[in-house]
Amino acid sequence: MQELCVRRAGKDDLLGLLELYTYLHDEPFPVIDTRIENIWARITNDANHYILLGHVGEVLASSCVAVIVENLTRQQRPYAVIENVITHPDYRKKGYASLLLSAAKDIAVNHNCYKMMLMTGSKRESTLNFYRQAGYNSDDKTAFIQRL
Repeated sequence: MQELCVRRAGKDDLLGLLELYTYLHDEPFPVIDTRIENIWARITNDANHYILLGHVGEVLASSCVAVIVENLTRQQRPYAVIENVITHPDYRKKGYASLLLSAAKDIAVNHNCYKMMLMTGSKRESTLNFYRQAGYNSDDKTAFIQRL
């Protein structure tokens, strides 16, 4: 396995990230307009919104999002939400997503989070087992989604 360099996304990472996201939901590359640039500015300026990038050399191979959510329960400890876990198809099955999830966990621990939550739309047993092996379980909570 080539070494993965993990870092937090910065202002200049939008194009590469959007390119990687085309593999997440098989959506086309979006037109970069003012709306997307404003969203990106809000994300990169939000101290509690982490987009982690995993590079192999110059190639963006993998990414995930960790958002720290402030909380008034559980002794006022925050929790983390993990989303958009993606690895470029050419770099899958090399442990890169696991390394990013571990980095996200480190962030959650450093913020004194009491839990991390991750949902997947995948029904593939291999994907579900991947998340189980990363320390997540599907027994504690029931997720409900309301599409808007």
